[in-house]
Amino acid sequence: MKITTYVIIVFFLSVISFHFTACSDGKTEEHKAERPDTIPQPTKNDITIRGNFSDQRSLKFDKKIIDAFLSRYPKLRSYKKDIDTFYAKRNFAFAWYDNNGLIEQAANLYNRMENISEEGLPDSIPYKDAFTDLMKNDALDSTNTANEFTELMLTAQYFIYARTVWSGLDAKRMKSLDWFLPRKTVSYNQLLDSLLTGKNILDTAPVYRQYALLRAQLKKYKDIESKGGFPTIKADKKTYKQGDSSATIATIRKFLFVTGDLSNDNNSAIFDTTLTIAVKNFQHRYGEKEDGVIGSAILKKMNIPISKLIQQIIVNMERCRWVPVNLVSNYVVVNIPAYKLYVYENDTVAFSMNVVVGQPAHKTVIFNGTIKYIVFSPYWNVPSGILKNEVLPGIRKNSNYLASHNMEWNGGAVRQKPGPNNSLGLVKFLFPNSYDIYLHDTPSKSLFGETNRAFSHGCIRISQPQKFAEYLLRHDSSWTTEKIVAAMNSGKEQYVTLKETVPVFIAYFTTWVSKDGKINFRDDVYGRDKRLADMIFSKK
Repeated sequence: MKITTYVIIVFFLSVISFHFTACSDGKTEEHKAERPDTIPQPTKNDITIRGNFSDQRSLKFDKKIIDAFLSRYPKLRSYKKDIDTFYAKRNFAFAWYDNNGLIEQAANLYNRMENISEEGLPDSIPYKDAFTDLMKNDALDSTNTANEFTELMLTAQYFIYARTVWSGLDAKRMKSLDWFLPRKTVSYNQLLDSLLTGKNILDTAPVYRQYALLRAQLKKYKDIESKGGFPTIKADKKTYKQGDSSATIATIRKFLFVTGDLSNDNNSAIFDTTLTIAVKNFQHRYGEKEDGVIGSAILKKMNIPISKLIQQIIVNMERCRWVPVNLVSNYVVVNIPAYKLYVYENDTVAFSMNVVVGQPAHKTVIFNGTIKYIVFSPYWNVPSGILKNEVLPGIRKNSNYLASHNMEWNGGAVRQKPGPNNSLGLVKFLFPNSYDIYLHDTPSKSLFGETNRAFSHGCIRISQPQKFAEYLLRHDSSWTTEKIVAAMNSGKEQYVTLKETVPVFIAYFTTWVSKDGKINFRDDVYGRDKRLADMIFSKK
């Protein structure tokens, strides 16, 4: 039985409440008689799981039932320890029933598992049909008798939900994707304690807030797909711009209306000012140059099948399960596919800047660290790979190579001296890590104007290094703007230890929802989406 859910954005997940039975809160026998004989549709205005788990202790079952249950449903045996611990603490009292039958939370959990595909997960939960039959039979049971197998199935499915939705892929498979952010883990002891004390852990689940925003977009895009998807745009010329007229423009207009970039579709075949603004909106969401002109690159993005975009949303929902949730109020995020650095103050973006990241052959690693040092007028110690493949061949061809590149031997290595042409620019920002990744200035400023900015050997070049230095030193009165500029241009390397360190997260999101509620898409510059999608959609 398929039950439609309505998505409402909250911190973690929205949930819909429907009743198999009334809860025991002093209701009369007349109210108890309102128990439905079919499963009704959900209501739109319930956005959280309300109420606590049953605190009754009169309805109990024999602990031997657990073994009988697991014998019938052997795929759930991996949850035996969790189930045993949970019920031992309750003295084997039912948790999903009270004296009036199933409590409200049972229906909420069932609804989530029934519609787990809306969480961006494969619709392949174990014993889904058996779960449905048990819940349906209980809804039709006029005796209000607590069913041990329904009770245990609910508890097992709850643990499945916790592991699947909150934890995501296992750490070993995650590491194979070169994702080295700290892994969120769900403490089952904490989960069990929360259930026992009546705290509603589903309302405060440890998932990065983008998860809920993407989940709402997933629902939206699935609705669009069910209505036929996006209109296919068949180009009859190479570019379209304001003032042009074509039947294709009418199709483009319809497309932008469906995506939400255009507020009204008047079916006009003329490329007017309103359509120009809509095209710019689309270009902004896709990280393209916002010139309002539709060329081959934009047409290609407009013709991406909605099924692929849905898969992209699901992949990034999975990534949200990996991100540390309890971020401090001030931190820095670099999103590789967006080619952007974001500075957060009080958990709100204070400013952002363009960055250049590693080439596909020299990928920037995904991890996090803490910015501890600023190095003004830095030396650049040439990495061994670049020394072997570029510098030494250059020296063999040109004896003046080192001098012409402002380089010098330093022991058995080569380094580039400080100065405006130094490969690190005038300043670098260090967050000690085993990958030798850091943020730095660059003399190659023109690259920040490119749409695709994957040009480096792995480190991250930032477009506004002085502004970033001023931000990091903003609480140190000894570092004025004038002093920072002087240090950057002194030609003498100077290390500064920050009084207040700042967390930095190097992330990889090819889709996200911006603060204006719009979904953004970016190219999968490192080809990570497909690998992760293969893992997600092949999971058993």
